[in-house]
Amino acid sequence: MPQIKKYSPIYLALLFHVTGVLGILFTPYKDWFVYSTPIVLLTMFLLLSYTQIKLSKEYFVFFIIAFVIGMGTEIIGVNTGLLFGDYQYGQVLGPKIYGVPLLIGLNWFIIVFCSGSLLTQCFDILRRKLNANIPTWTFSMVVVLGGAAIATCFDIILEPVAVKLNFWSWENGHIPLLNYICWFIISAVLLGVKMRLKIIRVNTFATSLLIIQALFFLMLNLFL
Repeated sequence: MPQIKKYSPIYLALLFHVTGVLGILFTPYKDWFVYSTPIVLLTMFLLLSYTQIKLSKEYFVFFIIAFVIGMGTEIIGVNTGLLFGDYQYGQVLGPKIYGVPLLIGLNWFIIVFCSGSLLTQCFDILRRKLNANIPTWTFSMVVVLGGAAIATCFDIILEPVAVKLNFWSWENGHIPLLNYICWFIISAVLLGVKMRLKIIRVNTFATSLLIIQALFFLMLNLFL
């Protein structure tokens, strides 16, 4: 991958998120930055696709599956409380279907894809350092379960900020354990699908994006 293609998306993602933190915390234009979230999320998706080594059919198939499963489970959750718990979405994330913003399906794809990429990259580095020949099924299980754990940890970081910024709200302000259990299970299912589709495993930008977004929400957690 040419160096400019490798690093410029990372710098752009950093610019968006650093500007977002500063704008939300230290300017009188907090609402403008908060309501720009859909633009930021769409831009990150485009950068993620741009940096994928090969935009294969499998990549787009996984996007569709992640989007549909993400939206489907959220629609069930919002309208029944059977998944995740009792919660409702605000107006920040844009147009909705049955109470769920369309961008939530995109968000599921980004978080799960990036979590899988981060775990894969770490696993590959460890395997090279140990010069170990690890069975394929072991690798798959590590990525599926480890990636699901990473995605769930990301949601733990995200939740308090999302509530403060009115992305969504929980009944009585309480985030139930069921939310995190569902996040882990659904993420594991999606990562299992991703492994079966054999999408090119490592995307350096995906790994960087997840870290940048996690730091973004950690900073807002600390100071918002």
